[in-house]
Amino acid sequence: MSICESQNMHSLYPAIEPFKHYYLKVSNISKLNSGDLKEKNTEEINFKPKSADEADINHRIYVEQCGNPLGVPVVFLHGGPGSGCNESHRRYFDPKYYHIILFDQRGCGRSHPVGSLQHNTTAHLIEDMEVIRQHIGIEKWLVFGGSWGATLGLYYAQHFSQQVLGLLLRGVFLARSQDIDWVYQANGAAKIFPDAWQHLVKALPKDKQAQPLSAIYQQLNSDDSKIAIKMFNKLQHWEANLIALQEPPKFSKNLPKGLLKDTDKVSSIIQLYYSLNHCFISQTPLLESIDIIRHIPTTIIHGRYDMVCPLEQAWQLKQHWPEAKLTIVEMAGHVASEPRIIDALINATDSFVRASS
Repeated sequence: MSICESQNMHSLYPAIEPFKHYYLKVSNISKLNSGDLKEKNTEEINFKPKSADEADINHRIYVEQCGNPLGVPVVFLHGGPGSGCNESHRRYFDPKYYHIILFDQRGCGRSHPVGSLQHNTTAHLIEDMEVIRQHIGIEKWLVFGGSWGATLGLYYAQHFSQQVLGLLLRGVFLARSQDIDWVYQANGAAKIFPDAWQHLVKALPKDKQAQPLSAIYQQLNSDDSKIAIKMFNKLQHWEANLIALQEPPKFSKNLPKGLLKDTDKVSSIIQLYYSLNHCFISQTPLLESIDIIRHIPTTIIHGRYDMVCPLEQAWQLKQHWPEAKLTIVEMAGHVASEPRIIDALINATDSFVRASS
């Protein structure tokens, strides 16, 4: 274990554009539990964004490749669940030495159909990773994931360990009941942010306020736009208090009717949907399968004051996995864009590529 207190901090690499981007059509059927993990039909679709409200039966995953196509392959797993990738996510890796692969998970970002919950589980997502890897023709890759992306990275490695060069995990989320409850029940982060918690739950029925996850989800999905708008903004305000060591942004309590679009709340709906379903991995707890991946070189980076995924989660992972390297970043919270977190992540990706050369 190490404590990160850098003097000369790294910054993100300069902005880059993909050398290729496209959609991949993926299967609605999860074969994870059947033992049949043969390569699926990987119909590549030319990149052409579709309207968010266009009906679509099959999931199409947005994929982009950046950097050096002959470099060390790395796949970036975004958080949420539900958030999607953005341009800054390409910049944690030296583009001279890394072949950087990013994709938006089912229903997220630029993938279609936007916001779809059908055929959308953790098993589907890691099988989509295999579709992408096989389609590109990569034998093994470094798996880089933060928050929910760290969960997904661990779950993928436990099912496809032979395809993993290494794991770089930030802001570890173990997806246990207590980890979900920390964010969405009165006995967790609510004790540190009681004012923000009261703002989130005070309008809910009294019997729902201690465990409000289902009620929040229902209101966010309400056909009444006023109810949906109010809950969306309350949820945004609550999460803003948790994510970083800075003053949270102010959110309007009186947005005009109709201002909230379905696409605005997609990320929140997917996140709550996964939370209500225990991230679809309650039968296979991550900590119970460490032996499968013990041989994989792994670095864990976690902010000391992470209020979304408290440090205890990374600490427990380290206790089960002594071979993994844990770096605790002082004066840092949860988000990857905090300067000290950026410094630790760039240091880790640079170190990995040096060790691989």
